[in-house]
Amino acid sequence: MAALVEGTVGILPPGALGVSLFYHLTGGLKRLDRGVFFLERSGSASARELRRSGELVIAAGDQVNRLPATGLIRRDLLSCHREDFLPEIVIACPNPDQLLGITTSCVELLERVYEQGELWGGALPIPIVVLSSNGIYFQRIRQIYIEKIEEATLLGRLPDLWPNLMPQIVGRLLRGVTIQTGVREGSGAQTIYHPGPRGITRLAGGDEVSRHRAWQVLSGLGGWFELAGNSSATRLEFDKALVNLAANLLGQLYAIGDEGQFTPLRVEQIVVAAHQDEIRRLAREVFGVGKAVKAYGATEDFEAVFARMLESLYQHLSHIPSSIQWLDLKLRTSTLRPELTPTETWLLDPLVRYARSAGLDETVRFFEELRQRLLERLALVCRSKAGRRRA
Repeated sequence: MAALVEGTVGILPPGALGVSLFYHLTGGLKRLDRGVFFLERSGSASARELRRSGELVIAAGDQVNRLPATGLIRRDLLSCHREDFLPEIVIACPNPDQLLGITTSCVELLERVYEQGELWGGALPIPIVVLSSNGIYFQRIRQIYIEKIEEATLLGRLPDLWPNLMPQIVGRLLRGVTIQTGVREGSGAQTIYHPGPRGITRLAGGDEVSRHRAWQVLSGLGGWFELAGNSSATRLEFDKALVNLAANLLGQLYAIGDEGQFTPLRVEQIVVAAHQDEIRRLAREVFGVGKAVKAYGATEDFEAVFARMLESLYQHLSHIPSSIQWLDLKLRTSTLRPELTPTETWLLDPLVRYARSAGLDETVRFFEELRQRLLERLALVCRSKAGRRRA
């Protein structure tokens, strides 16, 4: 009977965030004992490039580490099950629009476990999955996960899992809200990853046993993980949304000039005095939606929340936000289109939906206008880039 390999961690995909987490969970690459490894997501470009290049290049300080890809990356969860080497913990940090594929993989694994007769009579042999992509999505993803399991039951691929097993299965789906940073330089076989300083990841959602076990394993490996004092994943997502929208969304607006010129700004160039009023207005609108959906309490103080947001930004002044890195890479590879990154989409869309449901019409207009401003700036930089190529 297949079982989880105790204390092991699978990370997907091998992108900027995933490589940073890998770096810190292996003690700065000092413990390459295959207890922490990458998992391949079906159709993953980064995993494909890693296999093709044959090595993973990680630069830390003045040292460039070239690690053979063999042994660092395993196939998907079903393949791990066939090989009798399922990780106990999975950290999933792809683009947020790829998270639905993660839930599909989890359901497929559950079906395989049932087919093999491993679902009953012992510890549940499926990993704890920690969703660590940016965005406000946990409640929605969890509901979709439940619906996919119910559909598999309806189609006869799974038995009725209520009332005993379903809470245990869903309880293994956690939210890991992280401020871990990392930079990807180059593309394809020339990619070099630069892990950022060890950053905190707060664990919420799921059940208490799964949260505590994930914290125990990940902290024991040297990662900076904490159990959220409030187990509400949505509260943590709103706190992180404040930081992401200021650094990534507003950062892109400030990084693109009126003539379409692009400057890859650091956080310290985004949070300057000239931008403080707009950053505060954005934070207040997000906070208002958070109160409407009870992510923040009715008596919660905006100034205290705003101060914590600024403190988080000030801790990463030299960092280039991920969406600006994405924009820079797309411009250098001539693949940019006037579209929001998945990070902004999975922040703005839920905020607009929640605001509309709460009757916050002014807030809906604010976010829609912000979206339009960004799309116009992205179209401007695309036209500028095309004009320079023609010239």
